[in-house]
Amino acid sequence: SHVPLFSHPNPERVLVIGGGDGGVLREIARHPCVKDIVICELDEDVINVSKKYMPFMAKGYDDPRVKVHVMDGAKFMEENQSSFDVIITDSSDPVGPACVLFETPFYRAMHGALREGGIICTQGECVWLHVDLIRPLVNSIKPLFKTVEYAYCTIPSYPSGQIGFIIATKGGEGKGCKAPIREADEGTLKALRYYTPEIHRASFVLPAFARRAIFGE
Repeated sequence: SHVPLFSHPNPERVLVIGGGDGGVLREIARHPCVKDIVICELDEDVINVSKKYMPFMAKGYDDPRVKVHVMDGAKFMEENQSSFDVIITDSSDPVGPACVLFETPFYRAMHGALREGGIICTQGECVWLHVDLIRPLVNSIKPLFKTVEYAYCTIPSYPSGQIGFIIATKGGEGKGCKAPIREADEGTLKALRYYTPEIHRASFVLPAFARRAIFGE
């Protein structure tokens, strides 16, 4: 959540696709500049189970800025063109119904729902396991977006201890998202357990094999 949000000068409207556990909402809510937080979750059971068994995650739903839509995210974006500053997709792996979230038409839908200068951040699998999936996707969306970048974080609960993010921008100056352009206040930084401005920059530094495999460099 924090990399795209701190890469935008004034993210007022944020859309979350998936993420029914509420964790992404919780982190977005730490940004006081955000006025509207909209979530589209296809499976209402995910929301209810998270509220019951994972309240530490689901507390994101308690923020009054949050609006919940139990529906297909692609359809919602089609109905809300040029509406959001940041779109975050918190999806499962590309197996079964989630496959469509890793295909070009879904990225085209996100592009359409972004305002000029907007940013998308999507689940990007793992460089140790899925470069054969990541590179074709990155190549297919480059014509849509001003910049397309790949970042990652370390997290023990994912295979190989990493998960990646495809981060792309619509319009703007083309500087990308490799450095934060907003600073968090001291209180917010103290409350965060992982993100720092230094981590933000470092998350885009890929191993040589991954950079070559994804971007052909």
